[in-house]
Amino acid sequence: MNATRITMVLVLTAALASAAAADDDAGDLVGRAHRARRTANATVRPKATDEALINPDMGWVFYKYSNRLWAYGINTPESDTLDWFPGCSTVYMRVLWNDIEPEEGEYRWDLFDSAAQNWIANGKKIALRIICCNQTETATPQFVRDAGAKGYWFEYKTDTALSGKLPPRWEPIYDDPVFLAKLENFIKAFARRYDGDPNVAFVDVGSFGIYGECHHGNTSQESLDKPENRTEFVRLAKMHLDLWKRLMPNTYLVVSDDLDGGWSQEEDPDMMRYCRENGIGFRDDSIFCFPPKGTVANCPFAYWAHDGWARKFAPTMPVVVETGHCPYLVGTPKWDDDAYVRCVEEYQASYMSIHDFPDVHLGMFRKEIDQINKILGYRFELREVTYPKEVKVGAKVEIGSTWVNVGVAPKTKSAALTWSLLNPDGSVAWCVTDNAFDFKSLEPKLKGVEKLRKVATPCRFGYSKCIPEPDNCVTWARAAGRQFPDTFAPLKPGTYTLAVSVGSWQGTPEIALPLEGQIGATHRYEVGKINVFAR
Repeated sequence: MNATRITMVLVLTAALASAAAADDDAGDLVGRAHRARRTANATVRPKATDEALINPDMGWVFYKYSNRLWAYGINTPESDTLDWFPGCSTVYMRVLWNDIEPEEGEYRWDLFDSAAQNWIANGKKIALRIICCNQTETATPQFVRDAGAKGYWFEYKTDTALSGKLPPRWEPIYDDPVFLAKLENFIKAFARRYDGDPNVAFVDVGSFGIYGECHHGNTSQESLDKPENRTEFVRLAKMHLDLWKRLMPNTYLVVSDDLDGGWSQEEDPDMMRYCRENGIGFRDDSIFCFPPKGTVANCPFAYWAHDGWARKFAPTMPVVVETGHCPYLVGTPKWDDDAYVRCVEEYQASYMSIHDFPDVHLGMFRKEIDQINKILGYRFELREVTYPKEVKVGAKVEIGSTWVNVGVAPKTKSAALTWSLLNPDGSVAWCVTDNAFDFKSLEPKLKGVEKLRKVATPCRFGYSKCIPEPDNCVTWARAAGRQFPDTFAPLKPGTYTLAVSVGSWQGTPEIALPLEGQIGATHRYEVGKINVFAR
C-alpha cells in the first residue's frame, strides 16, 4: 500500500471516529437532557387558612331537641342547617321514648327524619338519644306501664323557681322484665332504621337514668347513686350498655360521664374501662354547670371534671363535649372565655355542643368559637410538597410532602393521601394513593407541640402497553371504521394540574383541608403543574 493510500485511510478513519464521537456526544446530551427533565423537582409551601371545616367525626353539634321537642330549635326553620354557624356539622335530637313510640308499634320517625333531611342534603350528620326518664314529662310510654312494668313516681326538685311546681314523673325499674322487653322491641325497630347509617354521627346510650345520664335525681332509686350500692348500679348500667351494643353493632355509641358518677375523681374507673373495651365512646354531660373551684361548697372542680377520662378515649374514639345550658339562664357566673377554648384541648374534643339558641350563642362567643374551630377535632395542614416537574408515562417517581395535625384530636378512622393529575376541566386524568401512609397516625398538636410527618409517596402516573395483534377488539374496532392505536396509554402527553386530597383508599376525597386552592367543592387542592411526556 503506497503512502498516499495509507494517508487517505488514516484520514477517513479519523473522520469516522470523529463523527462517531460527535454522535455519542449528541446522544449523551439528549440522554442528559432527558435525565435532567425527569429529575427536576419543584418545591412549594401551600398556604394554610383559618376556615372552619366540616369533616367526618367532628364539629359543632346543634341541639334541636334537648329533652324537649321545643328546645333549642323551635325558632330555627327546618330549612336552616346552620351553615352560618362556623363548623356546625351535626344536628342532635335528644327525645323521650314516649315522643317516638306513643303507642306500641306506632313510631314517629318523622320527628327525626323531617328535621334530618335538609342537613343530610347539605352533607351534614345527625345524632340521637332516646331517654326513658325525664324531669319535665313522663318519658316511658303509657303502654309500657299498662303492660305491668314496675317503676316509681317522683317529684323533681330543683334550686330554681320551678322547684315544687313540676308534676310527678315516672322512672322505671331498669331491670324490670316487662320494661326491658318493650325497650328491646323499640331498639330493634330503631336499629332497623339507623344502625350503620352513614348519616348518623353517633347515638347516645340514654335508656338508663334521668335524662339518660345514668343518675337518678330525687327518686325512690336515688340510693343507686350511693357508693355502697355501686355493685348494683354497675350491673344495671352494663345491662343497658350491652343491650344497645348488641342491637346496634354498626353505630358509634357514646355514654355520659355520669355513668361513673358526676363527681367521681377516680383516675380510670371500671365503667370507663368497660366502655373502651367494648368500643363505646365518651361524652361529658355537662361542663360549665358550676362556678370555678372554691366558689361552691364541696365542689372540687373548675368548670369541668372528667377531661382525664376523655383523654383515654380520644386516641381511638371521638370525644363529645356538652356544655351546660345557655349561660344566661343558669344561675352561675358568666363562663370564663379562656376556659371555653381551653376545655377543647383538655378533653381532646372532636365534637362541641351548641347547647343553646344558636344565634344567641354565636353572638356571645364568636371570638371563642373561631378559636375553637382552629383546634377542634383533627386538622391536617400540608406544609411542603416536592414533586417532579416532568414525568414519563408509567415511570417511577416520588412526591414528598410534610404534614401536621394542628387539631387536638387524632383521626380515629383511616384516611389516605391521594395525588391526582387533573384535566383542564377539573376531571381526574389519573390518581395515585399512598398505600403506606395513614392519616390516623398523625399525632395531634397538644400544649403547643407540633409533630411534623414527612411522607414520600411512590407514584407511577399513567400506564403504557403495546397492544398485541391479532386481537379481537382491534379487529372489531377497525371493522367499524375506528382508528386504533398501537399502544394502550390512557394518560396522554400534556400538562396537568397536580392536586392533593385526603379520603378513601380508592382516592375519593372526603376530608376538607385548611388550604388555599380548593378546586370547586371537590376537596382536591391544587399544588402545581406536571408535564407528562411519552418517551
